Amino acid sequence: MGAPRRSRRSRLIACAVAVTAVVIGGAVAPGAPAPAAAADAFRPQLVTVSTPTRADKDRLVALGLDLTEHAGHDYVEVVLHRAADQLALTGAGFDWQVRIPDLVERESEVNAANRAYAAATATSPLPSGRTTYRGLGAYEADMDRLVEEHPGLVRKVTLPHRSLEGKAVHGVEIAHDVDAPEDGRPVFLMLGLHHAREWPSGEHAVEFAFDLARHHGTDERITALLKKARVIVVPVVNVDGFEKSFNDGQLIDLRSVDEGGTGSILATPGNAYKRKNCRTVDGTAPLADECALASSPGGFGAGVDLNRNYGGFWGGPGAAAEPVQATYRGAGPFSEPETQNIRELISGRQVTGLITNHTFSNLVLRPNGVAPDTTGPDGLPLGDPPDEAAMKELGDRMAEQNGYTSQHSWQLYDTTGSTEDWSYNATGGYGYTFEIGPDEFHPPFPEVVDEYLGAGAYAGKGNREAFLLALENAVDPSAHSVVTGKAPAGATLRLKKTFATPTWSGSVTDTLDTTLKVGASGTYTWHVNPSTRPVVKARQIRVIGSEPLKRQTYTGTTAPAQRTEHTFTVDRDADLMEVRLDWPTPDDLDLYVLRREADGTLTEVGRSTGSVGEKERVLLDAPARGEYVLRVENWASVTPGWELTASLYDATTEEVSGLVENWTLSCEKDGKVLQQVPVVVDRGQRVKADLKTCAQKWGKE
Repeated sequence: MGAPRRSRRSRLIACAVAVTAVVIGGAVAPGAPAPAAAADAFRPQLVTVSTPTRADKDRLVALGLDLTEHAGHDYVEVVLHRAADQLALTGAGFDWQVRIPDLVERESEVNAANRAYAAATATSPLPSGRTTYRGLGAYEADMDRLVEEHPGLVRKVTLPHRSLEGKAVHGVEIAHDVDAPEDGRPVFLMLGLHHAREWPSGEHAVEFAFDLARHHGTDERITALLKKARVIVVPVVNVDGFEKSFNDGQLIDLRSVDEGGTGSILATPGNAYKRKNCRTVDGTAPLADECALASSPGGFGAGVDLNRNYGGFWGGPGAAAEPVQATYRGAGPFSEPETQNIRELISGRQVTGLITNHTFSNLVLRPNGVAPDTTGPDGLPLGDPPDEAAMKELGDRMAEQNGYTSQHSWQLYDTTGSTEDWSYNATGGYGYTFEIGPDEFHPPFPEVVDEYLGAGAYAGKGNREAFLLALENAVDPSAHSVVTGKAPAGATLRLKKTFATPTWSGSVTDTLDTTLKVGASGTYTWHVNPSTRPVVKARQIRVIGSEPLKRQTYTGTTAPAQRTEHTFTVDRDADLMEVRLDWPTPDDLDLYVLRREADGTLTEVGRSTGSVGEKERVLLDAPARGEYVLRVENWASVTPGWELTASLYDATTEEVSGLVENWTLSCEKDGKVLQQVPVVVDRGQRVKADLKTCAQKWGKE
C-alpha cells in the first residue's frame, strides 16, 4: 500500500492553552459560550509520522504515543491527544504531517453524516438492514434477535469471565443443528472490538452472523458451510472500553457552532478515541465510574492494550511495559478477563480459522508479528511461520475481494502478544487481522456498508466475500487435520495437550482441551488442528551470501526537485537484489526501483523515501530476470551528488530443528477414562485412532 509522502518538519505550537469546557453530565452544554482561549487551544489530531527505517518505528513505539494500525514501510499514523505528545515527537526528531487537524470536529461531522444517512435510509443493504452504528445494548439485542429468529441454527454463547466492570461478554454460535453435542466439525471464530474506538470491527463481525443466519437454507454455499462448520462470532470483546468510546462519541455535537451560534468544545473527545480496556491499576478492578472519568486525554493512557496481552511472545517488541503507554501489554500474559475469555474459547474448541477485526488501514495481516530476522527468546532468528506459503495464499485471495494489502503483521510494525500470533502458534489454526477501512477509526456509517459489501471495483465482494473464503478454508481438510475411527456410541472423546507457550522472557502454561460425543453409528470424524504447534516446528532461516553475484555502481548529480534514472539488468537467477543510495551530505534523496515490462511500461517494485539524512535501501526477493530502472529523486538536497549501488546475492537456508508433538486422545464414559492413546497428525493428514480397548471395557462399566 502506498504511503503518504512525509511533510517538512511540522511547526510546534509554542504554548498549549488549556480549554475550560462547559460540560453537563459529560456532554457539551448546547449553546454555552465558548471559552476565549478555545480557539487557540491544542486539539486532538491524527498525524502521519515519517518512520523510514525499522529503527525509527522502534523509537516511535518507545515514546508511548497512541499509535494507530495505519502504517506503511516508511510511516505510522499517530493520535496526538495533547501538546505534550507533539513535543515528544519534536524532541525525538521526527517529521510528521497533520492529516486530521481536529478529531473533535471530525467526530461531530461523522455524527452529522450518520444522522443524515439514517434519516434518508429506511433499510441499508447490510444483512441486518442496519442504518447506523450499534451501541453495546444494540449488539446484545441483535444477538438475542438472531437466537429468537433462528432456533436450531443460532444459540447464545456466554464467555466465562465478566469484564472488569462486571459485564457479561456474549457471542453467538451458528451451525446446522447448533444445539447438538460437539460432533467433530471445525470451528471458525470471528472477533470484533478488541480496541474500543474501532467500531466497524464489531459491525462487520455481527453482520457476518446475520449474513449466515439469514441465508441459511436459501443460499447453497452458506447452507453447505454451516453443515460442515460451527461459526462463533464475538462482536464486542472489550465491552467496557467500547461502551465508553461509543457513548462519548455520540455526545459530540457541534451543530450550534455549525449553524453560526456559539458552543463549547471539549479539549479532547472524552473516551471516543479510547483504545484499551478499563484496567486503571494492575491487579485491581476499577471503582464505579473510574474508567469513564479517566483523566488521561481521550482515555488512551488508562488501561491495557488487549491486542498485546495474549501469551504468544508476550512482552517483546511492539508492546509497551509502562501503563501510561498506548500499547501497554499488561502486568502479565493473559492478565485481563477479555483475553482470558478468548484464550479459553479457543482452547476449548478446535478453531481451524480465525479473523480478528480492527480498523484502519485496508490490510489483511498474517503472523508473525515480528520480522523473521529478529532474534527471539531462544537466541535464534524467529524465521517465517512454517505455514507461510499457505497463509499468504489465503491472505492474498481475501485481499483480492476487498482491495486491501495482504502482508505480514510485522510489515506494519512489530507487535507481540497479539491475538493471532498466540492462537496460530498455540493451536496451528490459521489467524488473520483485518484492518477495515482506509483512514479512520469509525468513519461515517455508509463506509461501513461499502467495506462489508464491496464498492466500486469490489462491488458484490468486499469483506463479506473475504470472510466466506476464510470460512471455506477453515472447513477444508487439507488446511487442518482429521482424526477418525470407531468408538462406543455415547462415548466422550477428548483431545488434550498441555505445553509451555514462549513469552519474550519466559513461558506461560497453556492447555488445549476439546471433546466430541460419539454418535449412534459408533464412528466419528473429528476435524482438528495439527498435533505439533507451529512455534516448535522446524523452521528455516535465510543467510545472505557475503559476496555479490553481480554489482554495479553509478554516480551522478540530480538537481533539486528533479530525478535521474539508470538501468540495471538482472541477467541471472538470484535470491536477493539490493539497491543502496548514498550521498555525503545530511540532505534528502529518495530511491525508487521499477521493473520494465514486456510492453515497455514500468512497474514500481520497491521504494525507499526516508527522512533527511536517512540513506535509502531497497531489497527485492528473488528478482525476475529483466531490466530494472533505478530512479533517484532529489527531494531536498542542495548538494545533489550521490552514489548508487545495485547488487545481486545468493542466500542459503539453515534449518533449526524442531519437535514433534502429539495429542492425547481419551475415550471416556461418565467421566471415567477407559483408554488413552497418543495421536500424531500433521496438517493435511487423516489418521485413524485405535480405540478397541475402550470398546472392550465399555460394556463392563
